[in-house]
Amino acid sequence: MVIYTTDSLTAEDLDVARTVLAAAAAADGREAVSEAGRLRLRADAPRPGVLHLVQTLDSRPAGYAQLEASAAESAATVELAVHPELRRRGLGRHLLDAVLEEAGPQRTVDFWAHGGHPGAVRLAAEYGAELIRELRQMRRTAPAPEQAPLPEGVTVRAFRPGQDDEAWLRLNALAFAHHPEQGSWTTQDLADRLAEPWFDPNGFFLAFRNDRLVGFHWTKVHPATATEPELGEVYVVGVDPAEQGNGLGRALTTVGLRHLALDRGLDTVLLYVDADNTAAVRVYERVGFVVHEVDLMYQVKRGS
Repeated sequence: MVIYTTDSLTAEDLDVARTVLAAAAAADGREAVSEAGRLRLRADAPRPGVLHLVQTLDSRPAGYAQLEASAAESAATVELAVHPELRRRGLGRHLLDAVLEEAGPQRTVDFWAHGGHPGAVRLAAEYGAELIRELRQMRRTAPAPEQAPLPEGVTVRAFRPGQDDEAWLRLNALAFAHHPEQGSWTTQDLADRLAEPWFDPNGFFLAFRNDRLVGFHWTKVHPATATEPELGEVYVVGVDPAEQGNGLGRALTTVGLRHLALDRGLDTVLLYVDADNTAAVRVYERVGFVVHEVDLMYQVKRGS
């Protein structure tokens, strides 16, 4: 068994990682690595703070882990997967041990159990890891809701790539200042998604008060798979803190849902929301969303 660590994937490394992740997704019915992690799976220049751990067994693709930790941060985040044909052989423990060594003893290490995968939950228990976060996937299957009224003085239009990028990044950072992933988006993070095949500016709605951007709802459409039909997504909804409490979040949510249902013909829509974001959960429940599954984040207790 070999585990190779790199900050820049070769074509061979990339093939191992993609083989493992594709097999895991097929077996588990969901992705083992988040969208952000999948966007980093490219044979090109390294991303600051990101390491890839590529695991093989007798030259076979066996496992993959992605570790993210900047030099200034005391915590590291990891997503990992073991090839389904090679599970229950201790390869996950070897992979996590390698991650912990790379992270160093001064950092806490948080890792995801996407969909509450039982293998990841067992691994967490073996390491005495603590559950620290619950990310809910909620779904709604229903006709388009009635449009909730926009606050007085607010207008909505579609995103204009190359024109609205910087204003959107500023508002995104403000609206998600305390969010561990969304609030830290960079110009490159936005550019990566604007270049994705699924990106549609007509499904990216911006709300303005006069000339000031005060909110947004970015929708996404997932293509049909062997196990799922085509699905819409409330990709991200953000509101300027100065506008919170005036109904803008609910109005923007219904703008996007009506677009997905009426313009794209999609009645089933998913979204992700932290369980402790009670205000957002209430907004989504009011328009018919219910919990579909959960992603769990565990923190490894160092020195255990």
